[in-house]
This record gives sequence, structure tokens and C-alpha cells, in this order.
Amino acid sequence: MHAQVEELVALVPEAVLEAVDMAGQITVTIVPERALEVFRACADRLGYGFLVDCTAVDWKDRTEGRFDVVWWLHRHRDERRLRLKVRIAEGVEVATATPVWRTANWMEREVWDMFGIRFAGHPNLERILTWEGFNGHPLRKDFPVEGIDTGAAIYPETYPPGGGPSPKAGGAQ
Repeated sequence: MHAQVEELVALVPEAVLEAVDMAGQITVTIVPERALEVFRACADRLGYGFLVDCTAVDWKDRTEGRFDVVWWLHRHRDERRLRLKVRIAEGVEVATATPVWRTANWMEREVWDMFGIRFAGHPNLERILTWEGFNGHPLRKDFPVEGIDTGAAIYPETYPPGGGPSPKAGGAQ
């Protein structure tokens, strides 16, 4: 077992489901119900003070949980990175990482907006890339490739006075 995984297992027993070392990058799959405990151990005890990214992957047809939620951590003292991952079914919430890493706030909002994954305890879980009332979550595998009709006129036939392309800026009228 890799040293980074041993450190985590020693602090949070029975929270690690599996660990994979691929090209020196460690990915640890953890029990979703213990996520916040694992986050705190990583930050407070193991020194992973920087959350590089939080994202998700949609495995639409996977039976053991449709989504992976992935957090990528960095430890400055030895320049080590650690990837944490949970598998969750559609409609299942996962704990927010915002009490541990404040940067998780907007990252988790993006995951909610694009995938529809909810983060329990998030301070302000609302859309960040699409607008409130947008129908669906665009990075899900079942979202139509051609998009959806939002009713918005992106390129109107006529522009209001003073609006639209400007001849001074090189646009055509």
C-alpha cells in the first residue's frame, strides 16, 4: 500500500474502499458517508491544505452508482497530490468540503449546476454557469447533445437602437 494511503487509513479506519496508483498519481475511493471526516483528516492532520479541484464524472449506465465526485488535493510541504473519490447514485447527496476548504464553494456549485449533484451542508448551492430555472444539467450523459430550446434569442434578427454590432468596431450593420 502506498504511504499516502497508509497515512489516511491510519487516521480514518474503514473509510477507504480502494486505492489506485496510476503514473504516480494516487486516487483513493472513500465511503461517501465518511467524506467530511476524510476531508478534515487530510487537511488538519495530513497537511493537504489546498483543494486544487472538485469535479464529477457521469457513468450513466454503471449499476454501483451513476456518479463519481472527485476532489484533488495538494500538500505543499512535499508537493504531493492526492485524489479522493466517492461513488454515489443519482439523487444521493455528498457532504460539502466547504468547512475544510473554502475554495470548494464555487467548485461544488459548478458540479451541482453541470451534473445535478447536491452537496449536503453547502452554504449557497445555486447555479453558477447557467441561470436559475435552467432545465437540466448539461454535463450529464442523458442531456441532449444538441442542447435544449431555452427560448432565448441569441442572435436576434434586429437590434435595438444603439445595440448590436458596431460599424466603428469593425462589425457589419
